[in-house]
Amino acid sequence: MMKISSKGRYALRMMIEFGLHPDECTNISQVASRQGISEKYLEQIVMILTKAGYVKSTRGSRGGYTLTKDPSEYTVGMILRLTEGGLTPVACADDPESQCDRWATCATLSVWKQLNQAVSQVVDNVTLADLIKEQLSKPGYTLM
Repeated sequence: MMKISSKGRYALRMMIEFGLHPDECTNISQVASRQGISEKYLEQIVMILTKAGYVKSTRGSRGGYTLTKDPSEYTVGMILRLTEGGLTPVACADDPESQCDRWATCATLSVWKQLNQAVSQVVDNVTLADLIKEQLSKPGYTLM
């Protein structure tokens, strides 16, 4: 079963939190509290996001993290590929010739390629802005 790990899911939730508060720095303890996620785990994830240039950190008493770009410039695919290392269901869907010596005669290769394209079609066409809008529309959600 293809699964997105907690790292990928939590990275998306953290990026949504940063996007919900565009005019202020959001610290990890705020995200941890609002999302019910371990601060230590979020610190590991935010390092990945910072190193990639997706977020920037500000030091000091009012410090924290902010997005480096507008939420519409991030796709779910970008964030998941960064944190997951890829979304391909099987290695041969990316480059069959180098992954498998059976690629030329493999009947299932076309299925893996189609699945890979379908996943990419979804995650590459949903932006962080879309997720923020979705979050704000949820019944009972209040911006903290």
